[in-house]
Amino acid sequence: MENNEEIKPIDLLDVLLDQDNKEPIVLMDETGKQMAFEQVAVIPYEVRKEKRLYCVLKPLDKIEGIADDEAIVFLVDTDDEGNSVIKIEEDEEVAIAVFDKYYDLLEEAQKAEKEKAPAKKSAPKKSTGKTAGSKK
Repeated sequence: MENNEEIKPIDLLDVLLDQDNKEPIVLMDETGKQMAFEQVAVIPYEVRKEKRLYCVLKPLDKIEGIADDEAIVFLVDTDDEGNSVIKIEEDEEVAIAVFDKYYDLLEEAQKAEKEKAPAKKSAPKKSTGKTAGSKK
């Protein structure tokens, strides 16, 4: 790299929307401590007739009050300089609605995947006492 080349910082939104990104998302808390998160989903959701973008992140580091199997809903926003930033969604109703939409999208994706499966896999099987829609 030549000295006169400008290095452009990576925008957080580009990272969140990159489906190939498997790297943890590293954020800093208010004390400057870095925390790593696994990206679970990016969910568009309308709140009070305003389209917003949310991301669901699962902490990779232990956070007090957050169980190991829990995730956090963040609002994707922009700062005064136009840079993408995320902040925890503090409205519990909105956070729950975003999680509900995530689970709906996940269910749709699973159904679509089953429909793509070869016919051999979808053949009827001997009853095990469970209904087709029951979860493990």
